Amino acid sequence: MSASFASALGAAHDAAAAQHYPQGALYVVATPIGNLADITLRALHVLQLADTLACEDTRHTQSLLRAYGIDKPSAQLLAVHQHNEAEAAQAVLARLQQGQRVAYVSDAGTPGVSDPGARLAGAVRAAGLRVLPLPGASSITAALSVAGAVASGVAESGFVFAGFLPTKTAERQAAVQRLQAEPRCTVLLEAPHRIGELAQALAVLGERPVTLARELTKQFEEITTLPASGLADWLAGAPQRAKGEFVVLLHPAAASEDDGDSLRVLRLLLQELPLKSAVRLAAEITGAPRNALYDTALAWKREPPGDAD
Repeated sequence: MSASFASALGAAHDAAAAQHYPQGALYVVATPIGNLADITLRALHVLQLADTLACEDTRHTQSLLRAYGIDKPSAQLLAVHQHNEAEAAQAVLARLQQGQRVAYVSDAGTPGVSDPGARLAGAVRAAGLRVLPLPGASSITAALSVAGAVASGVAESGFVFAGFLPTKTAERQAAVQRLQAEPRCTVLLEAPHRIGELAQALAVLGERPVTLARELTKQFEEITTLPASGLADWLAGAPQRAKGEFVVLLHPAAASEDDGDSLRVLRLLLQELPLKSAVRLAAEITGAPRNALYDTALAWKREPPGDAD
């Protein structure tokens, strides 16, 4: 156990032991995304209390437990990852039905968001058993909390979680085109060996602000906001910038004052004209950017807007 956490287990017991922890329940436990001090006291208590730990990677979890001074035999660790989640859920259900407390942890962060765990939670709920969340670290909310990525209108507030974009070039470009028409903040995740390709794909967004957050909560944490067209150059500016896991936030597109008029004109023209002709005329009539109108028209074609009031 690290000396830094010598008193943590005692504090966890004092703070959390008096609470109720039902048997036969699945505890979904968030773990640190880098900084070990971000563990919660309740998480430490449940990790000690659990009869079984379901883990994305048993070796990684065992190292994490040892850092906090928690000793669990290998028989109490059960591998549940993206490749075996469906079948491993049955093993978890069997233990829950025996009255065990099972804690599920991914390698880092909150399970079931971008990491495995959602199918497991769904299977446990479908069996009529309890699933209890133990909230904690998340790279998504950590990045959002410091980016200041605020939409201009109340109706367009909030964010969209898109996760990892497709790896094939054409599919990724199509996904970026769809995101271009999304008025809310969009959250992406990317691995270090593909961040350069993502930066090139996002360059079509031009001056739209993008926040890159890498190595969150770790020693070399770096958070920067710059235009989408400058992402590739920024990454190339220093070798270490392409290392570590990335959260990428596409800030909401800036709304122009005539957005409402241009979209109304576009919608009327689309009722009478082919898409390209309607976009060209709408841009000429309203002065709105043709590319933005074209992306909106494509989005409407996939999912038509509601009737005007």
